[in-house]
Formats: sequence, C-alpha cells, structure tokens
Amino acid sequence: MNRAQVQHAKQAVRERVWARLEPTHGDVTGRIPSFIGADSAAARLAEHLAWQTASVIKAVPDKAQLPVRARALQEGKRIYMASPKLATENPFYLLDPESLSIPPIEAAERRTAARVAQPVGVHEMPVVDLIVCGSVAVNSKGVRLGKGAGYSDIEVALLQEAGLIGPNTLIATTVHPLQVVKEELPESEHDFRVDLIVTPDETIECPPHPRPPGIFWERLTSDSIAAIPALANRKPSSR
Repeated sequence: MNRAQVQHAKQAVRERVWARLEPTHGDVTGRIPSFIGADSAAARLAEHLAWQTASVIKAVPDKAQLPVRARALQEGKRIYMASPKLATENPFYLLDPESLSIPPIEAAERRTAARVAQPVGVHEMPVVDLIVCGSVAVNSKGVRLGKGAGYSDIEVALLQEAGLIGPNTLIATTVHPLQVVKEELPESEHDFRVDLIVTPDETIECPPHPRPPGIFWERLTSDSIAAIPALANRKPSSR
C-alpha cells in the first residue's frame, strides 16, 4: 500500500473501534477513548515489574491515562507529560511528587498540569524508565493506532534521538478490551509498537520488534517542523 492507502486503512480501523465503544462510552470519535475501567487498567499496570522498578515515566496527557499518571505520582514517580501539540520551546511538563502542593489526582489532570508543572526541554530530561501511551486500537503484536495526529510517534522519536530511551525501554498502553483487535493493523515506517497492552482484565506481553531509528525528516513538511520548536531546533542543517 502507498502512504495514502495506509492512512485510509488506519482511519477505517479507528472508525470501527470508535463505533464499537460509542454505545457504552458516548462520543469518543476523534479521540483517544476515555474508557470504562481505566482505573482497573492502571492498577493492573502497577503490578508489572517494569512499573514497579520505574522512577521516571513519560506519559501521554489523555484522559484515558489520567489514573496511570495519578497512581505514578502517588507512588513517588516523576512524570514527564507532553504539552499540547508539542508547540512550546520546552514541550514536556515535569510533575515531581516531591514538589507538588496539590493532590496527585489533581496534578495529573492535563489542564492543571499545564498550570502547576515545570516546563522542560528534551535536553533537561533524564533517562526514561517506562513510556505509557494512549491508543485507539492495538493488536497482540503491539501494532497500535493513535487518533491520527502523530504526536506520540514524534515524542518517542525525540526521546530516542536524545538517548533517553533505548531498545529495552518498555512502552505500554492501557485500553478497553474492545480496543484490542485480532486483525492485522496497517503501519507506517515511523510508527512504534508497544511492548505491553493492559486492559482492566488482561495483560498482554507483545513480541519484540525493532523500533524506528528516530525522526523521519523526509516525512515531515516544513510547516509541521516549524510548528514544533523541539523539531525545528534539531532539524539537520543539510535539510
């Protein structure tokens, strides 16, 4: 499939999953679904050794992963959360439980985090122990689809190019069982796979798979690079 066909196929899967969820979850179209059982999925993730040994977690700001972020802060883990569309010079929010003046459940909410967290650049971040991402759909091979904006892929690529994650850094996603599909899912070369899928009822270990080496500059337009300062600042001078 060419690039346009891959994008069309991805969107078709998203539409099917959103339609599955809407009878019980309301309008989730166009979003990472905030799913019933997210608290239980977060508790199940916390049972995993990778979580228990992690002290620095990079997490998405989606509502579906709010229980994950809150639990991390409650357990004394530092959270790095991306700012909206990575549109600021310092595109990550640092939530440090040692310096919070409000309860973790409040600090973990993305709008509150934007007010109380310390903005940091990639160059200020430590090595990340665990990544938690959101998904619209995922299969047991670890192939995932986000909502289509591509920011999670850029975040992971930035961390990889900065040497903050490696091939053994576990990437997990928490989802509703209806988001776990049995079919093959379309992929682009810049897409990363997850290593761990956690639902309220099940933990799925995915097989190892090579990760994209970093940012695919040729896939990005000059406008999209300019809109993300962290990309603009890293753009190779030869391009």
